[in-house]
Amino acid sequence: MNINNPKIWTLTDGSQGMISQTRGLAFELGKNIAEIKTDVFFPWNKLQPGFLPVYKWIFKNKLPNSNPNIIISCGRKSVYLSTYLKKKFPQVINIHIQNPKMSSKYFNYIIAPNHDDFIGRNVINSVGSIHNFKKEKVSNQNFNINTKNLVSCIIGGENNHYLFNLEEAYNICKQIKLLKQENKKIELLIITSRRTSKKIKDFLSNELSSIANLWLGNGKNPYEFAIYNSKHFIITSDSTSMISEASISGKPIYVYQLPFKRKSLRFERFHNEFRKLNITRDLEFTKKLEYWTYNKLDESKRIAGIIKERIIEGINESI
Repeated sequence: MNINNPKIWTLTDGSQGMISQTRGLAFELGKNIAEIKTDVFFPWNKLQPGFLPVYKWIFKNKLPNSNPNIIISCGRKSVYLSTYLKKKFPQVINIHIQNPKMSSKYFNYIIAPNHDDFIGRNVINSVGSIHNFKKEKVSNQNFNINTKNLVSCIIGGENNHYLFNLEEAYNICKQIKLLKQENKKIELLIITSRRTSKKIKDFLSNELSSIANLWLGNGKNPYEFAIYNSKHFIITSDSTSMISEASISGKPIYVYQLPFKRKSLRFERFHNEFRKLNITRDLEFTKKLEYWTYNKLDESKRIAGIIKERIIEGINESI
């Protein structure tokens, strides 16, 4: 394998969050990358990995003709394809991002965030989620938005652990209006996610359209623009990935803590870690936006460096 130009396959279910994670690591390891959307037949697409044996015919995918050197997978469905390809190509280095919910022995490396509390001999732990944003501004997107005092509010949605109803939307809007009232020079950008319900989007539009720029899912997404141009962030607590991605900016991140449906130690570990690193502070009826600094978090680059060193060590030992 050419360590400087390996053939890399990335495996995801096609969701943007997982693509961001696999790209983040892949682009640090090389440029010869094939992105594959894992497509699995029933019942494998519904079951946790490890319940059923893995065969070629459970996949709908057509794979590239050339053999890979490195496979980077993320997500439950991609665990199946990664372990199958490891059997087919024993020399391949397979890396899985997140807890695979099965033994780590099926992978050369696992990249798991600290808040997953998943450790092992071949596990490399990250601070937050890895992603494909870089420390240097690489985007030339222009949305005709004044960036001098840009505050981007990134809104998630309800999930298995967090409640996000109209009452919470009202409270968020109340806080945003208070900030605008007390800080008239700020420019507000509101960005919703794929999990934000239509009901919440409609409420945000009615309450904030007169004082903010809103992106509610139509047209070009300004998310990347926001990551590279914002002076402050306000992000709802339900998404570890959005907070992790914003931390590449080195800019202050306020977290709006949604109420738990059921308590999650995983989310609590994440938020405690980011507070201790001075990356985030909770948004609690804040009138004045404070400015604080922290080291830009570039875990994709750091972890890729560890993997490269271990691959080189393995090559040298085999000579």
